[in-house]
Amino acid sequence: MRSPVKDIRNSTDPDIAGSYNAMQRAGKAAIDLAIQTNTAIVTVINGKITRIPASELRRQREAN
Repeated sequence: MRSPVKDIRNSTDPDIAGSYNAMQRAGKAAIDLAIQTNTAIVTVINGKITRIPASELRRQREAN
């Protein structure tokens, strides 16, 4: 049985807690680069490896 996933933002270690925001910024930078270079992002969604093309990333960004 898997243990429940803990939110790293609640860690008592400030470096671990702060890493959440760093990962968010890195993800945004990767999406920015994929849009600029017209390439896809490969990520895991609901346990499945998924390729998201730049056109979809642009559409998602415009919707928000």
